[in-house]
Formats: sequence, structure tokens, C-alpha cells
Amino acid sequence: MLHDDHPAPFPFLTEFRYGERILTVSRGNPTPPGAILMPNGVNFALICRHGTAVRLVLSEPCDGKTLAEIPLDDRYNRTGDHWHIRVSGLPEEFCYGYRIEGPEGNGHRFDASKILLDPYARALSCGRAWGEGGDPPRRSLLNEAMMEREGVLNPRIPLEDTIIYELHVRGFTIDPTSGVRHPGTYAGLAEKIDYLEWLGITAVELLPVDEFDENDCPFVNPFTGESLKNYWGYNPISFGAPKSAYAISPERSEPWDEFCGMVDAFHRRGIEVILDIVFNHTAEGGDDGDTYNFRGLDNSLYYMLDGRGRYLNYSGCGNTFNSDHPVVRDYIVSCLRNWVAEAGVDGFRFDLASVFGRDRRGNVVVNPPAVNRISEDSLLYGTKLIAEPWDAAGLYQVGTFPGGDRWADWNGRYRDDVRRFWRGESGMTSALATRICGSDDLFTGRGPLHSINFICCHDGFSLHDLVSYNLKHNEANGEGNRDGNDANFSWNCGVEGPTEDAEVLALRARQVRNLMATLLVSQGVPMILGGDEFLRSQGGNNNAWCQDNRTSWIDWMLRERNSGFLRFVQKMIAFRKAHPCLRRRSFFKGGAGGSPPEILWHGTEPAHPDFSEASRAIAFALDGRRCDRPGVVDQDVYVAMNGGDLPLSFRIPASPSGRAWRRAVDTSLEPPHDIEDPGCGPIVLVGQVHEVPHRAMLILVSEP
Repeated sequence: MLHDDHPAPFPFLTEFRYGERILTVSRGNPTPPGAILMPNGVNFALICRHGTAVRLVLSEPCDGKTLAEIPLDDRYNRTGDHWHIRVSGLPEEFCYGYRIEGPEGNGHRFDASKILLDPYARALSCGRAWGEGGDPPRRSLLNEAMMEREGVLNPRIPLEDTIIYELHVRGFTIDPTSGVRHPGTYAGLAEKIDYLEWLGITAVELLPVDEFDENDCPFVNPFTGESLKNYWGYNPISFGAPKSAYAISPERSEPWDEFCGMVDAFHRRGIEVILDIVFNHTAEGGDDGDTYNFRGLDNSLYYMLDGRGRYLNYSGCGNTFNSDHPVVRDYIVSCLRNWVAEAGVDGFRFDLASVFGRDRRGNVVVNPPAVNRISEDSLLYGTKLIAEPWDAAGLYQVGTFPGGDRWADWNGRYRDDVRRFWRGESGMTSALATRICGSDDLFTGRGPLHSINFICCHDGFSLHDLVSYNLKHNEANGEGNRDGNDANFSWNCGVEGPTEDAEVLALRARQVRNLMATLLVSQGVPMILGGDEFLRSQGGNNNAWCQDNRTSWIDWMLRERNSGFLRFVQKMIAFRKAHPCLRRRSFFKGGAGGSPPEILWHGTEPAHPDFSEASRAIAFALDGRRCDRPGVVDQDVYVAMNGGDLPLSFRIPASPSGRAWRRAVDTSLEPPHDIEDPGCGPIVLVGQVHEVPHRAMLILVSEP
């Protein structure tokens, strides 16, 4: 190493040895943060307020041996809180990190023995195959080719036409039944695009794909003694780097290249990619956690701390990211911008997004700067922003998440009310009607598209298990069945778990049709859990975050075994797409201003809805002439729902436009009669009494 032991600050230009190379070093630029390829070298910029000494560490990819360690002088290489340096002569691909010294106490956790990752890195070195043990020397990685990508145009699906499909990149194809060439990878997921396009979804929402350590799960399966994995990945190490173990080759820049190639493949087929991203905490955990980047970079700046320097834990994971701080806000937006501008993603679902609504001491604020910063960012303005509008400390903001018109919310109230109605609870018809209409009680002044409707998601029962279990069965998670939510609003239809009882199985089949059909005729944006369309089961586990096995993996044999229900889901998606009256941009006006109402409520008798406590049935008709899109006219749609224990006779009302009705869906019937091809169902006469069996649903469509 040349000149490294010189006691005086180096004056703007000097040289360092990097293996056989001689690196030329200059002062560099303070912005932008990260490692940026410039015409005359690589510019490194790092934000660190309280550090007193910073050293740039350079090494070869996947080699822990330091080839150069360059000190940054706080006079020549610091502007404000930005430490910066430019290095020329580096190879096309290299690794880097930082050693930082600083004060002790008052919330600081500097440790110069640690080589820290660059928070702005797009890739990490020393990637390894999924589950592989050991502690490789991971470093931030830069490859010139990563900066030269030009992606495929985004589909830009309007929110009203969006149908989201939530999936896990590894779990979707890792099972041998998937039949893909590259199971468990970004490329393997891209091999399933034909299927997803056939199903009809318009966006995939991917569980976390940024770098995390699947081996950080502390629990053991008590039945097998097997160490469990952090399968879901909600414990981020590097927010901007794709998970290397999801790539065919986890080394070097290949995970980045493969991820971007997967996004392009989806875009070519008109399907958007939404990332589930976790800016509420990091994998550095609490007091006894590891140090990867933020803790050693500037702990008191990046995390919420109390007056004694201890971590505030509003995430339930040991720490809380300090998104109230301007530097942290800028960092979050920079990460989002990189995913959009460089990888081409179309939107984000923010895990425990209500953490954004707390200041640095944890107090709830009315107008959170972090949310406003994301909402109004010019580059992000065309992306879809979805909040999980609660946190782990009790802040629940469904409908009141402070994002305004730019944000949609995961609607947990929709999930619960629909489940409660179909399991037969009394007094739910009014709540169900409100949810079907887009939850105008929650999203007042906004619109139905702010409601992300779902029956099931990764966190909870699958659709199959929702109708098969009254209780959670999480014993295999190693926590004594204490983990997971107890308020599932599920119903096993008479028998807990697997059964050969034909009557119970028939009722369960009817229930899953009811739930899926309700989701797809509701105003708002529907989200389907991957595998629910052919009834994947988790054996009653409602918190399978640590189950990297067939509990969580998609069994593609179910595609044939449950082909009748798969057909039903595919045709229900097509039904929704065919009827713009199911995809309104605005709430129903209810005949305001003397105009005819867009929705007419019925009961077992026309125009006599029963919203009483005893009622377990409701019906409604949508006027297809009154879509809220200029020049768009639809057929009328009539829906009757019987969530009770006894059959009910519904007298069929006249269609709003006066046209004849045809049956489109009857969930009480076996496939293929449960759903008809357009225009092929039998005529249903006005005034006819139509029996809807217990726990069943009828949908009629008027003639064109």
C-alpha cells in the first residue's frame, strides 16, 4: 500500500495499491450517496454525522481479503455529514465497505472492527445458495454493467383494472411439482408467466426480495428437531439489493441481472411487479443484534431511541427505523427510486406502514413527513403505493392512513367482515354491504380504489384452511402454538382439518366459491393469495413465516386435483374484467341529485333489503348504464347472498335497464355449472322465485 502510512492528510490526489493495480484517489463529490460510476472513476459518498474517522475498504468479489483501505480525511473528504472520495483504476467489478470510528454512549454504537455495507448498494458479494450456512464476508458490490441497463416499458395498469396476486419467489416454484427449469428463483418465477397470464391477474406482489438472512430464525421444529428458516424474509439487511439466494447463481451481480430480467419478462406480458418492502425495521435487531450497516454507520440517526439511547420497538422486531429524520427519509426515497428507475418495478406494499406515522420518539403525528415525501416524489409519482396501515404497537389506520389520494390500504376490515358473514354470524349484512361498495365508511372523501380487498394473504390462513379449521395449528413453528393471530373468523364447516365426510367437503367447496366470488364482485382492488386459486393448504398453520417446506411451498399437483375451483377462479377474474360496473373509480352516489341510483338493494323480496341483526342474507343489483367512466355502458349485474343455515327464496327483481336476466354464477352447483360462459347461462325470469341454498351465492347478468 503506497502512502497509506503518511501522517498528514493526502492533498486531493494520491495513489494506493489494489493488488497489482495502482488506484488514483481524489477528493470526490459529496452527492449522490452510494458508489456511482463516473467518467473518471468511481465516486463514493457516505452520510455519517457522528463518525470521527471513515475508511473505505476495497476487495475482490467473494474474497474477504482487503486489497486497499483508504482513509478519508475530515477536512478534504467531508462536506457537512457527507464523506466522499473518488477512486480511479478500479476493475469493472469490485467490492467495498466502510470502517467507521466514533464516540461511545448516547445511543452511538460505532465499531471500527466491523466492515459496514453501503446502505445504497444494489448488490452484495459472497451470495450463497438458500440455507447454506457459514458467515461469508459479505460486502457491497459494484459492477459497471449494472449501470447500463435499459428495461422494458411498464404496463401502467390503471388501479381500477388491477388484480393483485401475492406470492413468495422461492415458494412459488421450489416444489418439484412446479416443473420449472430453475426452481425457487427469479427465473423460475418468470417461467410461470404463461400460467399467471392465463389466470388473468394483472400484478404480482412479491414478498420481500431484498437481502435478508434466512438462517436468522432461532426456532426449531419440535417434531423433527429441524432448524427453521426465516422463510418470508421480513428482516432486511440491505434494502436495495435483490436477495442473492433467489438467483440461479447467487454470486457477483447476477442476482441483480436476473431480478431485472424477471421484471422485464413480466412487463412484456402486461403484468406489473409490486415489491413488499420493510422500512419499519432492519435485521440489526435490538441491543444484542448484529451490525451490518446502520448500527455502525450512525445508530442514533437511523433508529428511534428513547432518552437513554435504547431502541424503541414499534415493529415487534427489536428496533424501529427512524423515518421521521430527513436523512432517513431521503434514504428511503432513494431506495424506492432505484427500484423504479433501475429495476423497473411498478409499485410497493409497505409493511407495517403506520410506523411512518411516528416521530423519532414514537409519538403519532398527523401529517408524517416520510409519507408526504414518498407521496409527492416526482419519480415515484406513477407508481402504486400500498400501505399495511398498522404497526406492532397498536396503531391501526385502515382508511385513515395519512397518505391521501396517492395511497391504497390493505383493508383488514374487508377481510374480517366478509369472513364473518360467510361463516354465518348474524348482524353482518350491513357491514358486508359497506365492504362490497368499497368501504365508503373508511375511505370517505377518497374512493373505492383506496381499498385493497383480500380474503387471505401470506399472514394467516390460506383459503382452503379458512374453511377447514376453527383454530390455528402452529405447533411446528416451535413456539408452543402461541404465535399467530387467534382472531381468524374461520369456520371448519363441522370438522377440524382433513375429513372424508362428503357433506362437509361439499360445504367447504361452496364456501371457497362464496368467498372468492365476493372478493371479485366487490368495489376496490382485489388481491388473491398465490395458490388459493387451487386450494393450497398449510395444514392449519396461520403464521408460516418459518416454514421453508411443503407447508408453504406451492404444490402444483393441486392445479389438476382442484381444477374445478381453479376454473371457477379464472372465470370469476374474467367476469370482473368484463364488467366495468364492478370496477368503479368513485363511490355509489345512491341517486343523488334525482338521478337513478347506480346500486339497488334487495332482500328476498325486491327493494326490501333486511339489514337487521337477525339477517344473514342480502341482494343487490348494479345498473350497467351508470358506470362512472365516460362513454362506458355495461350489462346489469344482480347478486344474492345467503350466509345463513337455511335455504332462502329470492324473488328476482327487474333489471335496472329492463333487460332479461341470465344466470352467470351459482355457488351451490358443482363444476362446471357453478359458473357459466358469457351469455350461456339459463334465462331467469323477472318475478321468479329462485331458491338460494344455505351458504350460497347467485349472480345474474342482464342480456346485452
